[in-house]
Amino acid sequence: MSAANARWRQKLHLEPPQGWMNDPNGLCFYKGSCHVYFQYSPMGARGEPPRGWGHFTSPDLLRWTFTGMALQPDIPEDRNGAYSGSAIERDGLLHLFYTGNVKEAGDYDYILRGRGANVIRVTTADGVEMSPKEVLLRNSDYPAFCSCHVRDPKVWEEDGVFRMILGARTVDSRGCALLYTSDDLTHWQYDRCLSLPDTGYMWECPDLFTLGDTAYLSVSPQGVPAETYRFQNVYSCGYFRMDGDTPTQYMEWDCGFDFYAPQTFLAPDGRRLLIGWMGIGDIPYANPTVPLGWQHCLTLPREVKQGSDGVLLQSPVRELDALREDALPLQNGTYSLPFDLCAQADRDFRLSLEGVQMQFADGVFTLRFTDDAVGCGRTVRRAKLPQCRSIRVIADTSSLEIYLDGGRTVLSMRWYPAATQTALCAESLTGSLYPLCGMQIDY
Repeated sequence: MSAANARWRQKLHLEPPQGWMNDPNGLCFYKGSCHVYFQYSPMGARGEPPRGWGHFTSPDLLRWTFTGMALQPDIPEDRNGAYSGSAIERDGLLHLFYTGNVKEAGDYDYILRGRGANVIRVTTADGVEMSPKEVLLRNSDYPAFCSCHVRDPKVWEEDGVFRMILGARTVDSRGCALLYTSDDLTHWQYDRCLSLPDTGYMWECPDLFTLGDTAYLSVSPQGVPAETYRFQNVYSCGYFRMDGDTPTQYMEWDCGFDFYAPQTFLAPDGRRLLIGWMGIGDIPYANPTVPLGWQHCLTLPREVKQGSDGVLLQSPVRELDALREDALPLQNGTYSLPFDLCAQADRDFRLSLEGVQMQFADGVFTLRFTDDAVGCGRTVRRAKLPQCRSIRVIADTSSLEIYLDGGRTVLSMRWYPAATQTALCAESLTGSLYPLCGMQIDY
């Protein structure tokens, strides 16, 4: 492996051995292991076809094994891609649901005509070997107000009933989510539609879950206008608190440069966990690993908790604490990657790493790339906070995850420092820096 190749290979974040990675799929614990499927194009770092599902598995969220391609697009109903979906265990088998994408040849807009969106199921007893495919829903099974864009089934069981939520775009270009129910995971009936005006033209990767007594709807809406302090990426990603069937108070999951398509799932101990794609489609910036043969990664697994005001708080799963070496007092200097920085502030503060400046001042957190060789086209992101009394930064060899004020605000992004060490400068911060051992990731 060349020096440049090794420099940006990460120690903490799951990324493909080669090719293109995007949305996490089928996240679950099954037969004592965590299974992380993901959108995968092994033939090229720009997402060249075929696009199916790759697969990692782990006994403890620290030791990971890549098993290769789990799903290939190999039937007429998924011939243009085995797209995103989810997993649920039933009767000792893992059931995987995904969207089979079809693009007909011809002069079509592929919005109102020319695209097939099929919900397909497979089962597996070991997470790797798959059963024959079964098509459960086709375009004709969706409401007449939907365009051809219906995808990303998330399936769960609630009150003895199986439920499925699908992201959709209406014929008049409004984003929405479709709810279906089933008694047997095979026969599905349309139930109702969830939507909110003026929140994008397409809702991707929906996820409906409950924390405490509150239901939350997570979506990745396309077409939300950018603002100075919110929705700064080309595509947004956030969640609604639900009031009955009405989504309310849209909040961003993550306001960094690289975050999209998260999916939540339950740990065996009941924790609600989340993993997102540390990337976005159609970005105006770059990733220099493309010439090296691979692109993109997933976020660290995060625990999601409900704040006292209903806002969702995110933090890296506690299993990652086992990677910490002895704490060092936070002070200016040069540190090897990766590390976990945990600091507190009682006033405005600054923190700099190679090519990146972070500052909280006058109620605004600003992250700015000062070196384009490190940011590769990434510039500035801002977030308004009523206060910011803590900052946690997990710095990998080519990723940053920043958790502000106990995970109330999170920023995830790629960065590409020149070496596996970085200079650090902190002002008005006190705390500790933990050097981190890398996870074991076997390809």
